[in-house]
Amino acid sequence: MFLQKNKKKLMLIVLAILLTVVMVFSTACSSKEDAVSKKGSTKEKLVFADAGWDSIKIHNEVARLIVESGYGYETDVIPGTTAVTLEGLKRGDIDIFMEIWTDNIQTYPEAISNGDILEVSLNFGDNRQGFYVPTYVIKGDPEKGLKPLAPDLQSTTDLPKYWEIFRDPEDKKKGRIYGAIPDWAADEIVSQKVKNYGLDKEYNLFRPGSGTALSTSLVKALEKGEPWLGYYWEPEWITGKYDLTLIEEPDFEQAKWQNGYVCAFPSVPVTVCVNKDLPQKAPEVVDFLKNYQTSTALTNAALAYMEENNASPREAAQWFLKNNKELWTQWVSVDVAEKVAAAL
Repeated sequence: MFLQKNKKKLMLIVLAILLTVVMVFSTACSSKEDAVSKKGSTKEKLVFADAGWDSIKIHNEVARLIVESGYGYETDVIPGTTAVTLEGLKRGDIDIFMEIWTDNIQTYPEAISNGDILEVSLNFGDNRQGFYVPTYVIKGDPEKGLKPLAPDLQSTTDLPKYWEIFRDPEDKKKGRIYGAIPDWAADEIVSQKVKNYGLDKEYNLFRPGSGTALSTSLVKALEKGEPWLGYYWEPEWITGKYDLTLIEEPDFEQAKWQNGYVCAFPSVPVTVCVNKDLPQKAPEVVDFLKNYQTSTALTNAALAYMEENNASPREAAQWFLKNNKELWTQWVSVDVAEKVAAAL
C-alpha cells in the first residue's frame, strides 16, 4: 500500500514535470512568434524630415498615417533646420522630405542634378506672399458693423491715397507698412519694393522683431476690426482662419524682379523629395509620394483647424484625411485606401 501510494505520487510528480516542460516550450514558441509578429516583415523604418514649421509637420503626419496604416511601415521624424535636414536626406539618415521650399535652398538644384536626392512630386505651387490687408478694409463687414474704409483699394498704386487709414501710431504724418523680419530674405525684397514703388513717401516701413511679433500685430488688428497693412504669406494658419486680401502688383517678370523687385512675388515650387535609395528600399511608398499633391488652400485649412482646435499635427492630419477623402484616395490603390480609412 505504501509502495502503491509512493508510485502514484511519483507518477504525479513526473506528469507535473512533463506538463511544466510542455508549457515552457509552448510559451517560448509563442514568444518567438510574437516577436516575429511585432517585428513584421523586413521593412525598414522610414524617417521624415521636420524642418520646423507647422505646414511640414501636418504634411508629415498625413503621409505617415498613410505609410503606416496603408503600407505597414514604421515611421519616425528627425527635427532640425532646413539645411540640417536636407543634409540628412542626402546622407540617408532621412528618407522623406514632404515640403521643400526650393527657392530658399541654394544647393537644391545641385542636389537634384547630382542625384543626391530625388524630386518625386510637387506638393503645392500656388503659394503667395506680398502686401496684405484685412478684407473688411475694402469690403466692410456688416456682421461686425464695419464699413469699407478703402473701397477702391486694389493695387500698390492705390496705397498712397489711403495712407491715413494705416496711420503709423509713432508718426502721425505717415502710414505704416509692416515688413518682414530683419534676418529673412524677404526683408530686403520688401524694403526695395516699398522704395521702388514710391511708397516710402507716404509710409514708414516697420520691421517686427520676430515672426511672432508680425503675426501678433495682424491678429490683434483682425480681432479688433482695425486696419492693417503689411507683408505676409500663404499657407499659414492666419490666412486660413481670417479673410485677407493680397494687394495686386504687376505680374511677375524676371527682368522686373531683377531690377528692384517691381512686380509680384513668384510662387515657389514646394516639392516632395526622397533619398536616392528609397525607390529600392520602399518602391510602393515612392509610388504613393509621386501622386502626393495638395494646394495652398488645403494647407491653409489644415493649419487653421490645428490653431482653432489646439490640435496636434497628427490630429490635424486625421482631420485632413477625413475631410479630403476624394483627394487622397487618388494617391493610393483601393486596398491601401481601405486600410487607411479603417485606421481612421
